Amino acid sequence: MIYVHVPFCKSFCIYCDFYSETACRDSKFEAYTQCICEEALKRRDEIMDTLSTNTLYIGGGTPSVMPLPFFEKLLSALPVKDFEEFTVEVNPDDILHRGVEFLTALRSLGVNRISMGVQSFNNGMLHWMRRRHNASDAVEAFNLLRDCGFDNISLDIIFGINGMSMEILEHSLNELLTLAPEHISAYQLMIEEGSELESMVEKGKYVPLSDELCETQYYHICKRLHDAGYRHYEISNWAKPGFEAKHNSAYWSRQPYVGLGPGAHSLCVTPDSQVRSWNSQALSGWTTESEVLSPEEILEERIMLGLRRAEGLDIDGRHTQIPESKWFIADSIIEELI
Repeated sequence: MIYVHVPFCKSFCIYCDFYSETACRDSKFEAYTQCICEEALKRRDEIMDTLSTNTLYIGGGTPSVMPLPFFEKLLSALPVKDFEEFTVEVNPDDILHRGVEFLTALRSLGVNRISMGVQSFNNGMLHWMRRRHNASDAVEAFNLLRDCGFDNISLDIIFGINGMSMEILEHSLNELLTLAPEHISAYQLMIEEGSELESMVEKGKYVPLSDELCETQYYHICKRLHDAGYRHYEISNWAKPGFEAKHNSAYWSRQPYVGLGPGAHSLCVTPDSQVRSWNSQALSGWTTESEVLSPEEILEERIMLGLRRAEGLDIDGRHTQIPESKWFIADSIIEELI
């Protein structure tokens, strides 16, 4: 189970706090590619120990800005080639700009799942978020992915924005369900530390939507997707039966994984200990720090992640499952269990 972080974006979204740099020079891409391949070769044995979940996820940042040699060289450096699930995150405008040749090449390299950040089908919302595409671009990009043979596509949307009316949300849901992707992620807007949005809140330029209205929007999404036949298998994720994300599901069940690239995290699980490690945020020569998780920290993670999933969790023979109607207040339930 491998995650690769691509730290490049053409522009920065208003809400994002992920580590990224402006993608502007081929020399940056080349230096990063060399470093990521060196890390993959160095951590070969560690990667092999995580292959009980044989997945590769390239996220970011914006992986779809990367030249094709990056993907080719990365795969050459990895100790395994045939992944059960191989996901690449993309932006709609990159798909339209790079076209059929780029998508065909990804398919030939084994990419069998695409995760595309749509976020909204309302142009006003997209402009406010600092997204580079418009609503029609998202539809056109999705159809191009279909035409190029991708039959496992995940689309992301965001809710809980002050200014996003129920009518705007309903329009986005209608457009989303018309496209009928295999997988849908819906995330509530968060005020992340270091983001432009946090600065706006501090300056009084943005007031977060109330918890009550966020809850109303969340449960409206739940109902619409349920009625459309999607399985709500994780608090922010829905899938047509059989299309649940294997890679992300392994995170939530705390399977060991290797994170490659600047800012990426890893989890090593042995009979004697569990160690979390993370890479520093640097375009080249990143360093790694680690910590041994205490039994209390492991339990807290198991509870927190377990309650996010439809399956719930089993602690000391006590199976705990939170009904969907209570998912919005799961944090308070976690505190009680701990």
